[in-house]
Amino acid sequence: MASGDDLFWAVDKDKLPVHVAIIMDGNGRWAKQRGLPRIMGHKAGMEVIRNVVKMSSKLGIKFLTLYAFSTENWKRPGEEVNFLMRLLVEYLNKEVEELNTNNVKITSIGRISELPQVAYEQLVRSMNYTAGNTGLTLNLALNYGGRIEILDAVNAVINDIKTGKLPVDADINQNTFSSYLYTASIPDPDLLIRTSGERRVSNFLLYQIAYTEMYFSDVYWPDFDDAEYLRAIMDYQNRHRRYGAI
Repeated sequence: MASGDDLFWAVDKDKLPVHVAIIMDGNGRWAKQRGLPRIMGHKAGMEVIRNVVKMSSKLGIKFLTLYAFSTENWKRPGEEVNFLMRLLVEYLNKEVEELNTNNVKITSIGRISELPQVAYEQLVRSMNYTAGNTGLTLNLALNYGGRIEILDAVNAVINDIKTGKLPVDADINQNTFSSYLYTASIPDPDLLIRTSGERRVSNFLLYQIAYTEMYFSDVYWPDFDDAEYLRAIMDYQNRHRRYGAI
C-alpha cells in the first residue's frame, strides 16, 4: 500500500477541498481492542490531531474543523469528560506556540462558554494569540450540536427582529440565515470525513453539509495516518460536484 509520502505527491494541489471537517470517532474502541482504558484512546487520538493539522497545512487546505466534543458527550462518565477537558487544555498548552509559528489560526464553534472555566480560558487565550494568523484555520467544535446551532440561529434572528436590528418583514433567505450560524465567517465544508466505520453525521454541521462530499474511513481515529487522510482527499478529487444540477 502506498505511503503518505507517495500519496502526497499524487494529490492534485489545484483541486483541494477548501474546508475539511472531521468526525474523529473510534478512540474508545481502539483502546478496548488493546485492553486499555478508554482515556488512553483519547490520548492516542490527540497525537493524530497534531499530524492531521500538519498535513492540512502542508497541503494548503484553508479550513479544518474537528468535532472535538459534542453536546451529547456530557452524558459520558464524569471521569472521561474531565479527562477530555484536561486533554483539550494540554493540547492547546503544548501546541499553541508551534501552531502560531506555522501561521495556524485557532477558532471554535459551539457553546464554549459552558465549558469548564480552565478549558474555556485556555481556548480563548489560544484563539486570541493566533487571531492574526493567515494560514490554516483550525476550527474546534466544542460543546457543539448541529440542532442546537440551528435553534440558536433562529432565536438570534427572532431577537434581532424584536430589538429592531432586523425589520419585521425582513427576507430571511439562506444567506441571511447562514450569517447567524456559528460558522458565519467560514465556508461550508467541501469534504466531511468520519473514521471508525460508522456511516452517520451525529448532529455535526447539519445545515452546512447539504452539499458536502462524505468519506467514511473504516480505521479508528488513533490509526488515521497521513496515508488514510490523503486517500480521503484523493477520493474527493475524483468526484463531480453537481450541487443538484446535471
